[in-house]
Amino acid sequence: MKKEKFYAYTVDVAAGITDSWVDCEKVVSGVPNAKFKGFNTREEAERWLEAGADYKIKHIAGEKGVYFDAGTGSGRGVEISVTDEKGNNLLDKVLSSGHINKRGKHWIFDNTTNNYGELLACKYALEIANQSGVKKIFGDSKLILDYWSKGFIKRDGNEPKTMELAFKVAKLREEFEKSGGKIEYISGGENPADLGFHKN
Repeated sequence: MKKEKFYAYTVDVAAGITDSWVDCEKVVSGVPNAKFKGFNTREEAERWLEAGADYKIKHIAGEKGVYFDAGTGSGRGVEISVTDEKGNNLLDKVLSSGHINKRGKHWIFDNTTNNYGELLACKYALEIANQSGVKKIFGDSKLILDYWSKGFIKRDGNEPKTMELAFKVAKLREEFEKSGGKIEYISGGENPADLGFHKN
């Protein structure tokens, strides 16, 4: 069974959503300045239109919160992303400008793993949420959410710096949850902090 897809479009002052690429193409084809984009859910398509149909926006989450991700897809080391629900970068709240690249992300160039990057991104998300009073954090790594950020990490096969970071993150998470905060899973394809290396 083919997965349902939704197409949001804007043409002049008109905007709409259809579940057919053929119908969307009829509306936008040959029209100057027309914008269109495909989404997995109608809700996400609606949020994109409400945010101004900006192509820079990959995903807009339905819930206010801090979102995090890490990725190695560019081949230049591990890149970390922390954003709000609209995809606005937040790392400048905890890192100096010298540690943030032109895309608003943070690079780790030393020999490290993507999982370490996800854990560090979780740490930054917790620090930002604690500073701003936001009570929801979302990430797409079940390993980090269910184990490492709770301090459940195997000593075998993990670097000492990873172990040390996991215990710091576990302490931050404990404080965050004691104050009413929640950390939840979001799929990579719906995560506004996603670095674009998911197929979903």
